Amino acid sequence: MVLRPATIKDVAARAGVSVASVSRVLNAQGVVGEDVRARVMEAVETLSYVPHSGARSLITRKTDTVGVILPDLFGEFFSELIRGMDLAAREKRLHLIVSSSHDDAEEASFAIKSMRGRVDGLIILSPHLDAAALAASMPRSLPVLLMNGGARDVDRPSITVDNHGGAEVMTRHLLAQGRRRVAHVAGPVGNLEAEARRAGYLAAMAEAGIEPVVLDGDFDQASGFRAGAAIAAMDIRPDAVFAGNDMMALGVLLALQEAGLRCPEDVAVGGFDDVPIASLVRPALTTMRIDIAETGRRALERLVSLIDAAGEAPINHEIVRPTLVARQSSNSSNSGNSGSKSALAQGG
Repeated sequence: MVLRPATIKDVAARAGVSVASVSRVLNAQGVVGEDVRARVMEAVETLSYVPHSGARSLITRKTDTVGVILPDLFGEFFSELIRGMDLAAREKRLHLIVSSSHDDAEEASFAIKSMRGRVDGLIILSPHLDAAALAASMPRSLPVLLMNGGARDVDRPSITVDNHGGAEVMTRHLLAQGRRRVAHVAGPVGNLEAEARRAGYLAAMAEAGIEPVVLDGDFDQASGFRAGAAIAAMDIRPDAVFAGNDMMALGVLLALQEAGLRCPEDVAVGGFDDVPIASLVRPALTTMRIDIAETGRRALERLVSLIDAAGEAPINHEIVRPTLVARQSSNSSNSGNSGSKSALAQGG
């Protein structure tokens, strides 16, 4: 004989109350007497009752699920970001659905549409897309948090990184080490984060009155290695490299080492993000720290607040201010890990 799982009707019958009363107790809605609550919870425990998620959604109009759309699911940056979001989601007993748009506008639109009705809110990180067009494609009833280079220009809540300011700080740091030929390995064309970091580098170089040197990259280690090999082969070689992210910086380091060059003695190297491996390589990588997992956690918490506010929350644009972490790759005399966690600031 196969025993069927207990239903809400079974719980109601055992507790001697109506199905509606059981529902109010389980969903913490409405006024219920303590004696009724106690009888219902006793019945739930005795019958090992597990509420049906679909039925609960119909009652509460919530799925207890949030969606996340990222441009990629590969690499330390995105794994750290998801880790932070997942930790926060578990604390709040929420499910997380993660989808990749593969840096493609059409796929991002499809992913957004596929999550409608399945999630209570959505986090979107899509640095290749125009934030205004992206926001316009979303129903106003769906709480959305944007993590996008242009998100501050639209009327949706957002968390963005000060990529321009962070790049300026890194470039000035390399110049302060006595370097005068600082090259930049830029991220992919059309990527808002990459463009802001490139602009910050150019601004700092103009401020110093030094001619910039920009090489193409793609935010991956392979493109960093190609750029590093090209730098090593130059007749007038740069004495420092600011790579647009840590993975490209690691590729640059490897290429320089294979070319027989010393870092930082011959060429200093700096990155951006402070992914976990940055402190483990040798020489340890100087970088601009974004506390990636904490930023992911903060994004999830912000989204939950938007969901709970039911459209009444103010539209805040939060800015992550990266901080410099100076390690051996930019200064042979510095073996420490100076720097502090990223700062979160409210913007207009």
